Amino acid sequence: MISEEMGLTQLQTKDIVQRTLDEITRTLVAEGRIELRNFGVFEIKRHAPRKARNPRTGEKVDIPAKNVVTFKPGKEMEEQVRQFEIKDSESAANSERDEDEEDDDDLTNGGQNGESGTFPRLA
Repeated sequence: MISEEMGLTQLQTKDIVQRTLDEITRTLVAEGRIELRNFGVFEIKRHAPRKARNPRTGEKVDIPAKNVVTFKPGKEMEEQVRQFEIKDSESAANSERDEDEEDDDDLTNGGQNGESGTFPRLA
């Protein structure tokens, strides 16, 4: 963990991380873009107003313009993600399938608290 490696308490580490994220947000809002080397680029983009349709009523709806944050990963991050997918994609897919089957069993066999057909409670 970072706190152990740096000889800091978890509270100190949390404060440093939060201040870093706050500063990234301030810079993004002030400049519209921030590049974090070897990580990626956050950028504010403007979505134009548009017309849409309410799927329930079919009524036309005006969607106003809005700002959105986009993220483009850096080369180093993309490369690490690609290597992870190639190396672990098959075992991850199998693991997810096994977990899904276990979750289904919990729900159909009474869950953790014997509550049939409900989601298990989180402690």
